[in-house]
Amino acid sequence: MKKIIFFLLLFTQCLFSQTLFEKAEKLFKEKKFEEARGLFESYLKSVPNHQKTIEYLGDIAGSTKKWDVAIEYYRKLKNQNPNSANYWFKYGGAMGMKAKSINKFKAVGMIDDIETAFLKAASLDKNHVETRWALVMLYIELPGIVGGSEKKAIKYADELLAISKVDGYLAKGYIDVYYKRYKAAEVNLLKAHQIGKSATTYAKLYDLYMNKLKDKAKALNLKK
Repeated sequence: MKKIIFFLLLFTQCLFSQTLFEKAEKLFKEKKFEEARGLFESYLKSVPNHQKTIEYLGDIAGSTKKWDVAIEYYRKLKNQNPNSANYWFKYGGAMGMKAKSINKFKAVGMIDDIETAFLKAASLDKNHVETRWALVMLYIELPGIVGGSEKKAIKYADELLAISKVDGYLAKGYIDVYYKRYKAAEVNLLKAHQIGKSATTYAKLYDLYMNKLKDKAKALNLKK
C-alpha cells in the first residue's frame, strides 16, 4: 500500500511539473516573458538542469537585455553540451550584446571570447546560418586593430552563399553597404530579393535605393 501511495505521489508530481513547463512554454511563445520566467524558475527547482528550461530562461534574459544573466545560462548550457553549435552561438551572442552596451575599453577585453564562441559554433555546424552572420558582422564592425577584417567577413559570406543563396547575397550586400560600395551592394541585394522575395530582402533593397543611392524611381518601382 505504501508503495502504491509513493508511486501515485511521484506520478502526480511529474504530471504537475510537466504541466508547469507546458504553461511556461505557452506563455513564452505568447511573448509574456515575465510570467513565463517565474514558471520556468519554479520548474527548474523541481527538475534541476533541465536544458530546455535553462535555454528559455537565457532567451528571456536576453529579451530584456539582462546580458549577464543570459550569459550565465548559456555558459551553463555550452559547458554541459560542448558540441552544441547553438549553445555556443547563443553564448557568444549574449556576450556580443553585452559588449555593445558597456564602455568600449571594457568591451575590447571581451572580443577574444566572443570570437572564440562564434568560431567554435561555426566549426561544430557547417550549416549554422546565424553563426556565420554573426561572424560577418563581427569582422566588419570591429576596427582592424582589434581583429576586424573584410577578408574574414567575406569568407563567412561565401560560406553563407553555399548554405543559403539569399543569406549569402544579403551578407555580401551588407559588406558592400558598410564600405559604401552602393552599386556593388545593389547587385547583391537585387539577387537576394529575386531569389527570396521576402519582407527582409525587400526592406534591404528599398533602403538602399531610398537612403543610399537616393534613387526614388527605383524605390517606387520596387514598391510596385
